[in-house]
Amino acid sequence: MLYRFKSKATGDVVMLEPNGRQVLQILGRDPDGPGIIMPEQIPAAIEALRAAVEAEQARRREEAQAQGEEPTEPLEERVPLRVRVAPFIEMLQHCQREGCEVVWGV
Repeated sequence: MLYRFKSKATGDVVMLEPNGRQVLQILGRDPDGPGIIMPEQIPAAIEALRAAVEAEQARRREEAQAQGEEPTEPLEERVPLRVRVAPFIEMLQHCQREGCEVVWGV
């Protein structure tokens, strides 16, 4: 399954199911149905995603320090959250400037 995020201001952002589900859970949205992020909700969405990225990076640093190693990406997660959500954050920022919503599942 794919998640396709759409807006009138940008091209679509497409994510594989695990990544799209994770993003929607970070945003406190139902990943099983259609949804919308209204322009006034975009700043909070961007902050939630950035906070999740910071938390993941901090967790990885702590784990590496506990093991006395340099932080590295686990084999199953070579693409960190910050990279996976970057296009979506860019979409949200553009939609915020244009005053339009982001929808999915429609």
